[in-house]
Amino acid sequence: MRHSTARQLTTDVLIIGGGLAGCWAAITAAQAGAKVTIAEKGYCGTSGVAASAGPGHWFIPPEGTLRRDAIARRLETAQGLGDADWMETIIDRTFRTLPTIASHYRYTQDGNGKIRYHALRGPEYLRALRQKALESGVIILDHSPALKLLRHEDGSIAGATGVSLKSGQDQWIIQSGATILATGGCAFRSHLLGSSNNTGDGLLMAAEAGASFSGMEFSAFFTIVPATTTMARTMIYSFARYYDATGRELERPTTPHDNRFLAEALKTGPIFCDLSHVPDDIRSQLPQISPNVPMTFQRLGIDPFTQRFPISLVGEGTIRGVGGIRVKDRQAGSGISGLYVAGDVASREPVTGAISGGGAVNAAWALSSGCIAAESAVAYIRKQRHSPKKHIPYPEYETVNQDYKAVEKAVQDEMLSPHKQYFRTASSLKESSHALEGAWQHLSAVQVHNTDPRAQLRYHELRALTAVSRWCTASALARKESRGIHYRTDSETVNTPTHILSGGIAKPWTRAVPVETFS
Repeated sequence: MRHSTARQLTTDVLIIGGGLAGCWAAITAAQAGAKVTIAEKGYCGTSGVAASAGPGHWFIPPEGTLRRDAIARRLETAQGLGDADWMETIIDRTFRTLPTIASHYRYTQDGNGKIRYHALRGPEYLRALRQKALESGVIILDHSPALKLLRHEDGSIAGATGVSLKSGQDQWIIQSGATILATGGCAFRSHLLGSSNNTGDGLLMAAEAGASFSGMEFSAFFTIVPATTTMARTMIYSFARYYDATGRELERPTTPHDNRFLAEALKTGPIFCDLSHVPDDIRSQLPQISPNVPMTFQRLGIDPFTQRFPISLVGEGTIRGVGGIRVKDRQAGSGISGLYVAGDVASREPVTGAISGGGAVNAAWALSSGCIAAESAVAYIRKQRHSPKKHIPYPEYETVNQDYKAVEKAVQDEMLSPHKQYFRTASSLKESSHALEGAWQHLSAVQVHNTDPRAQLRYHELRALTAVSRWCTASALARKESRGIHYRTDSETVNTPTHILSGGIAKPWTRAVPVETFS
């Protein structure tokens, strides 16, 4: 990367990613008096899975035993991997913070006249966050993906470098007192709605800095969509019934988020969904909460509440999966000085355990972890203000301008196959690992300098996609029992729950850690 011609900036807090978590982090840090810059891969306010959704939040008032009961229910489904204190923290923070955007977002009332704080319209929600961030003094660099973190000589993080896809200057360097990764999860380019920028970039950058991951095996999550679409909004499917081509109803498992029965049935022919049992109040609220959903059915010429329609499955990877950068402390730290994590780029095991956080818990985590990371980052730079350190960039890799479609296909063949992901065995995982290692070696074989920013971004994305798939596969191989949304058909009996840590660039590593020593 040619630093001599790069645009150079300095800021107190650099936030990489301008989605739900990144925006809340930016607002919080700016309101604390910090100079804040967001570097967003797309356009802040429209980029990411929340912007195109109807995000609900884990929003529970403090009265009575409501919170205690909600935490108890979540711990019961977490299969030994949840943390009650973290759950209490994000519930409380979400409840106190979410109403504060009323100055920029028009909340609506339910049928009883009560304001619906917990359920928002994604496009308006993210637009409100962008506006509030700008009014708080945040500098937003749109279409400016980060490619590498910068470090000080002592190993702490000093900012990041990246490319600009729109401005006259192709490259940028931002030196910061603290950096927050909020780049989202990785959907392996499944075409999940809103996920085109979710290629695991932040995970790769964190690994290059020495961070580790947790829960990457919990990536076998496939969402129901109307066939030929990417409309992966699952709330209404809670009331669905499914039929094969002969009209025979399929038996549904009672476990939430378990779509293995659909993956198995789809191998033999089309499956049809019946939504006639969706309650009337949800039907009436759907256009306000998730307007994209009825619009999709209108385009298809289908009344989903009276007509059966064919469905398929689309992979969500670590977005509605669980794994990500290990959160090392209650301050949303990554274990690397000066680097904090928020949202889906972080492991959500403390609040979801071994099952998906769905929409509500994940959204509450994004909001709360963003705020916590921002407060921690501001506290960190105030402590460091009188001890400046020289910074140096990470060793650079150069890019090659050639067709990498074979690499992307190799990753998708392993990570976006419902059958491979839902029916894992030691043998199948070893085969996947071998295929992914081949893809990684192909990427690493030839490196020829290319200064085109889109070529640099493409190469970085492919490295990230492949690296994340290797960590997911290695972690799935290391966890020999079925737990939560990790399914092993050759499952062993394990009575003591553990967390599976992972990391490594040249060669993935894994390590099992007892729950009691995890944090």
